[in-house]
Amino acid sequence: MKAEIVTLRNSRGMSLKVANIGGTALALRAPDRNGRLSDVLLGFDEPPAQKDDAYMGALIGRVGNRIARGRFTLDGKEYQLALNTEPAGRPCSIHGGQVGFDRRAWQMRKFKAADGPAVELTYFSPAGEENYPGNLFTRVVYTLTDENVWRIEYWAMTDAATPVNLTQHAYFNLTGGKRDILDHELQLFCDQFTPTDEGLIPTGEILPVRGTPFDFTKPHLIGERIEADHPQLKLANGYDHNFVIRRRRNQADELLCCARVSEPRSGRVLEVWTTEPCVQLYTGNFLDGTVVGKRGHAFGKRSGFCLETQHAPDSPNQPEFPDITLRPGSVYRHTTEYRFTTC
Repeated sequence: MKAEIVTLRNSRGMSLKVANIGGTALALRAPDRNGRLSDVLLGFDEPPAQKDDAYMGALIGRVGNRIARGRFTLDGKEYQLALNTEPAGRPCSIHGGQVGFDRRAWQMRKFKAADGPAVELTYFSPAGEENYPGNLFTRVVYTLTDENVWRIEYWAMTDAATPVNLTQHAYFNLTGGKRDILDHELQLFCDQFTPTDEGLIPTGEILPVRGTPFDFTKPHLIGERIEADHPQLKLANGYDHNFVIRRRRNQADELLCCARVSEPRSGRVLEVWTTEPCVQLYTGNFLDGTVVGKRGHAFGKRSGFCLETQHAPDSPNQPEFPDITLRPGSVYRHTTEYRFTTC
């Protein structure tokens, strides 16, 4: 299937290139402190034919992240999903299954929003697809505002109860791909994280970050402690962890800043704002040069970072985590913004 591709370009010259396959963000050109534009996304000229593409720039669903043993029980019925990854030999389901939303053809419509160019992506997922219950209609809108914000708005509705946890799997590199991401400075507005077992499945604990290499409440270089002697870093070969966003009870669905990343040489700054309760920090630990993208570039370890706004991994099996069940008559909705400035 040949991909349909559109480009959004705002009034300040920033641009976002999007494909209908997977709703994939192929390129995002952002200015440095001198106004020079560079592509700050890892990815491809067009969605790759092979599946082993590390989900670069794709929409993820129905359920992003991992589900232990690929099993969950909903309203007394057990569902078995495809087991499409097995960290440390422990099979689980990840990112929607064998053919998740990242591999599906979305309907795409470009339009002009009030604050910049936009593209609407819609996908109908029939009941039983990847063995998930319920017919699910999903709508996502990407807007590239004239304030250099990539806004992502998600909606979903179902005719039967089903788990839903949508996200965007963009890999960023604020150098424009010139160097790795270890000297990017990161601040997370998160006081807690969810540790994992050897299979990278949350243990169910919610622990404070204070006093650990997971404490980014004050800015630190990503590479500063990534090789520290900490069991969680050793399990994931770096950061691949869910952080709980600092949010007061009266801010339940409010758009809040959960992360700020800056790159010293270019002066590019990325802030992540979201209505979601959590964000997954991933530092490209499993990139090994076998995925080759734009300009023939082979993506090696630590060549990009992800900040995936989400509900916690394995939520259907974790009673202490917020429920991700969507029921008929309710509307799933969340918003994430990637805001670009310079310093």
